[in-house]
Amino acid sequence: MTPLSYAALGSSFASGPGIEPLVDVAAMRSAGNYPHLLARALGATLTDLTISGATTATILDERQVTMWGAEFPPQLAGLPTSADLVTVTAGGNDLRYMGALLFTAWTRAQPGGQIATMLAADFPDGLPVPSAADVERTASGLAEIVARVRERAPRARVLLVDYLTILGPDTAAPFEPAEVALFREIQAALETAYEKAAASSGAELIAASRISRSHALGAARPWIAPFSTAPADTMGSFHPNAAGMAAVADLIVAHLA
Repeated sequence: MTPLSYAALGSSFASGPGIEPLVDVAAMRSAGNYPHLLARALGATLTDLTISGATTATILDERQVTMWGAEFPPQLAGLPTSADLVTVTAGGNDLRYMGALLFTAWTRAQPGGQIATMLAADFPDGLPVPSAADVERTASGLAEIVARVRERAPRARVLLVDYLTILGPDTAAPFEPAEVALFREIQAALETAYEKAAASSGAELIAASRISRSHALGAARPWIAPFSTAPADTMGSFHPNAAGMAAVADLIVAHLA
C-alpha cells in the first residue's frame, strides 16, 4: 500500500526552533516538531516546508529571507501535487506576535543591547495592537493558502492548525500586566483569524489553542518554552516545547481517526 503523502506548511510554531535535533538550521526546523511526530504516527511520507519567521505571504508568493540571510522560495512551490494531507500553521508573524514577545523580553533583560536594538527596528511605533483589518488580512492570507493548496494538490485534505496558547492566567515575568493584556489580545486576534479562515475556506480547524489553555507559560506542565537569553536557546523562547509539539500531533491524530 502506498503510504500517505503529508506536507506541512508554516512558521516557527510548526517548525520547532529550540527543539533538538534540528534537521535544517537555516529554517530552524526540528525533527521533533509536530509534522515529524504526526508523520511517524500516521506512517506517512513527510514533506516539511515549515520555516521559522514565515508569514502567509512567504508561504504563498514571496521569497523568505531569514535574519541570518538564508533565502527560501515560497513554501507552496515545494508542495507535492500528490499530497493527501496538508497542515497549515501560520499567521502569528502576520500579527507580529512572536517578534513583539521577544522584543519586549529582550528590552527588559538587556535594554539597549544588540538583540533588543535589532528587534526594535520592527517596532518603531511601539507594540502592535491588532485591528479588525489586521485580523481580516491574516484570515484572508490563511484562506488563500487553503485555496492554493487545493489548486496544486486537488486530493489533499487541508487542516488549519492554530497556535498553542502562550499566555495563561499564571503567566507573569518577564512581562508587566499591561503587556500581558496586550499579548492576550494578539493571541485572541490570531484565534479569530483562524476561525474566520476555516469558515470561509471550508478547511478543517485544529484548535490547538483551546486544548492548551492550562498548559501556557506559568502552568505546572507548560507546553511553551520560557524566555531564555542564552544565544543557542533564545529563538525557542515563547515557542512550543517538545511536550507541546507532541500534544499538537496527538490532537491531529485524534481528529483524523
